Amino acid sequence: MLYRATLLGLVAAFAVSAADVTVMDEIVCKVNGDIITRDELGHSRKLMEDELRRQGLNGARLAEALNVNSKNILRERIDQLLLIQKGKELDLKIDPEVAKQIADIQRKAKIADPEKFRQFVREQTGMPFEDYRDDLKNQMLTQRVIRQEVSGKIQFKKEDLKAYYDAHKDDFMRQERIFLREILVSTEGKDAAGLATAERKAKDLVARARKGEKFQELAISNSDAATAPQGGEMPPFEKGQLLAQIEDAVWTKDRGYVTDPIKVANGFEIIRVEEHNKAGLASLEEVESVVTEQLFQPRMEPALRAYLTKLRQDAFLEIKPGYDDTGAAPGKETAWVDPAQIKPETVTKEEVASRGRRRHLFGVIPVPVTSTNKAGTSSSQ
Repeated sequence: MLYRATLLGLVAAFAVSAADVTVMDEIVCKVNGDIITRDELGHSRKLMEDELRRQGLNGARLAEALNVNSKNILRERIDQLLLIQKGKELDLKIDPEVAKQIADIQRKAKIADPEKFRQFVREQTGMPFEDYRDDLKNQMLTQRVIRQEVSGKIQFKKEDLKAYYDAHKDDFMRQERIFLREILVSTEGKDAAGLATAERKAKDLVARARKGEKFQELAISNSDAATAPQGGEMPPFEKGQLLAQIEDAVWTKDRGYVTDPIKVANGFEIIRVEEHNKAGLASLEEVESVVTEQLFQPRMEPALRAYLTKLRQDAFLEIKPGYDDTGAAPGKETAWVDPAQIKPETVTKEEVASRGRRRHLFGVIPVPVTSTNKAGTSSSQ
């Protein structure tokens, strides 16, 4: 009976153990101390397909776009790991930036309770808050590396900017337009007391903005307009496109001007002038950032690819057969080495015994030209 009970116990234990067995994901690439798995690549492909569908592709067009773009999935994952690793090597401190970004997202979502915000993140992203935070951190780390190591080193001389400007003056002819931000304090459904409260709030926001608080942040936290998540940013307006009372209040004002509360049908509007472009040819100083961007883009992509190629050349990389890194560094050896195929060293019994004797002898016989005294001085003359 004891034997039968023991046997049944072993069978039950084996059954539990078998039930707990999980299929291990296949490693397809090693990047220094990190790995890339087949499931990761499949997940990336699924996200790519979802994005292409959101862009309106389907059927044969979707299949073709997916086939073309999926060839670079492994390359992009290797790129990401190399940049993250470089950021850690450079000891870049981004935790404060990550915390600020998450706080901004929470403020825009208008969810004060931390647990409710975590649930909101899970619902919006489909991943636990901790994973979302780690992904955000990695994204910001790669951006910092790119900015510090690549884009920040792309510089242009004043004559380069002027040459481009002179060759593209037609692109800088413009209509008179004004660029604005808004804060709306709603009065919809409010009684007389509510109207008074809304007006006091609007006046307080004006005072805060004029004292130097960032209008964009005030809009995110306080505006009832649809533009609040974008910091109150509105589309550019030409003459005659704004409500008359708003146009009269802002059209002749300089950049940075903040209006008094303006009563509109659904509340009180507070407007800040961001920019006012006059009609005609914009000066180089006015469009310098645009010119710089036009010159920057053609240089950025090859510069980044060259940097990632250098990171590959310095990295330990192994890629399984059947998987292709379309950003591979020329001449870089990335052949996969299967540990199961590494043959152990074979030795004879006589070699083992001989090694044992040598270790024993070295333990009692001093090595020549070294002294055995405690002072540690050399015995050679």
